[in-house]
Amino acid sequence: MIGNSIARRFHRVALGVAAFAALVPFVAACGSSSPSSSAADAAATGSPKDGGNLTFLIQEFPAGWVSSTSNISSYEGNLWGEITDKLVYVSNTGAVSPWIATSWQTEDNATKYILHLKSGVTFSDGTPLNAAAVVDNITLWAKGDPSRGIAKVGLFPAIYFEQAKALNTDTVEVDFSKPTLGFIPTLGYHGSILLSPKTLALSVNQQANLANEIGSGPFVVKSFQTGVSYTLARRADYNWGPAALGHTGPAYLDSITYKVVADESTREQAVTSGDAQADFNVTPSDIPSLESQGFTVDTPRYLGFVDGFEVDAGVAPTNSLDVRQAIQHAINRSQILSTVYPKGWDLAESFIQSNVPEAANDAALFDYDPTLSAKLLTEAGWILGSNGYRTKDGQTLDLNLIPNPYVPSTEQEDELIQQQFAKVGIKAQLKIIPLSDYATVETVPHPPLLSVSRSFIDFSTVGGVLTSLNKGENWFGVGTTDKTLDTLSQEIESASSVTQRASLADQVQQYVLTQGYFIPIVQQVQRIYLLAPNVHGVTFNGVAYANFYTAWLS
Repeated sequence: MIGNSIARRFHRVALGVAAFAALVPFVAACGSSSPSSSAADAAATGSPKDGGNLTFLIQEFPAGWVSSTSNISSYEGNLWGEITDKLVYVSNTGAVSPWIATSWQTEDNATKYILHLKSGVTFSDGTPLNAAAVVDNITLWAKGDPSRGIAKVGLFPAIYFEQAKALNTDTVEVDFSKPTLGFIPTLGYHGSILLSPKTLALSVNQQANLANEIGSGPFVVKSFQTGVSYTLARRADYNWGPAALGHTGPAYLDSITYKVVADESTREQAVTSGDAQADFNVTPSDIPSLESQGFTVDTPRYLGFVDGFEVDAGVAPTNSLDVRQAIQHAINRSQILSTVYPKGWDLAESFIQSNVPEAANDAALFDYDPTLSAKLLTEAGWILGSNGYRTKDGQTLDLNLIPNPYVPSTEQEDELIQQQFAKVGIKAQLKIIPLSDYATVETVPHPPLLSVSRSFIDFSTVGGVLTSLNKGENWFGVGTTDKTLDTLSQEIESASSVTQRASLADQVQQYVLTQGYFIPIVQQVQRIYLLAPNVHGVTFNGVAYANFYTAWLS
């Protein structure tokens, strides 16, 4: 899964500002005003204004443009959100509201859904976004197309999916074999983007070409040079934005130009000097200084999993419960929070973000207790040697820490964890993997500790990552051997009421943490946006992407 479940911090490439300016010309900022980035700032700054190009600096677009994988990347996801629409809109508080689907009905104990579509919506090539097009999209999200090598969308509630069918031009019926409460909210997930059937019918290689991606969003792809720059132009006839944003007509900006710049400091300096208006993922420690200069840094927190490690319980040394629990208690999260992050970050309380309605507070299950950690390791047969590290049967207790390039500051996190592990006799080595090589980390052999960064819209889809049951993602390497986890996984995905699912959510969080299957660190802030003072009206959805549809420049 690209940029969604697991990733590492990229190896920075040095590039001076002067060299960057020569290679990648910018469109200068259009003046200055008070710093703000929310839609609510219009009243304070004036009415939204049409026109202007916004230059957005980003590390890389690493995954190509096959929608079922790259739309879930923290990087490509920024661009996808501007050229495509979704059936529903999910806010940063998790509220679901109409978008392309104007209304819906839930029938037969959440096994049947009827979607009513907005009429007159078209893809950018003029073809209608009608019921037939929605059926094609939903079917591909749920099933993929193995014959063409096209994957289904990760975390889409597909386990009990039976069919989607058009009842008429503007009405779609979707059927499941068991209750699937997460269906409607997940239509607002960033994997559930609506694309033209013409695009969906293409081969994987053809889909990888951004020029072939036909959406219905407020911007269209105007031009691009792979790995260098990508320009989107406003679609003049767009008139179906989500009502939740208070705007339905065309975007205010004339265009958005994404510039690929690997070096973090170069991107930051370009915004502060007025050569660009937005930068993706500044260093958290720089935030106070940037804000003091009048720049806005938005740190939206998405609905999903916290920053932490999924633990492979199927490989040594983490196939031992004592070792997994020892790792949990060896990490001083308060030290990480105070050392690495400014205000705006919080300690993890579970392996689920605290803004998810079903999130529990089970922090006591993984609190910092190095004495307990050392005791557990000794009881598991790992004996402390004269060099300060533990061994068993001639093997050193040795783990790799692979910083996550999709989450800012995880390299600094892992440096501290390395020191904390050493205090209890665990030898840890930092293994830096460039973003461009990220996908290789997910291949066999699976490392014992793997950094997680994954959003979701609805808790129902959590069951799909716990085991390999029903082609689940098997995060913890247990296959189907943990029958308790199998049962919880199935019951979460087939819960027929919100109350029942909430009870199951409590059970699964406590069980996963008690078993040491997940090592939570801090609440996840995966996408950080630096905005120039003249940028206004940016909004953030439930998966913390910036939406420039309502943005404007003063």
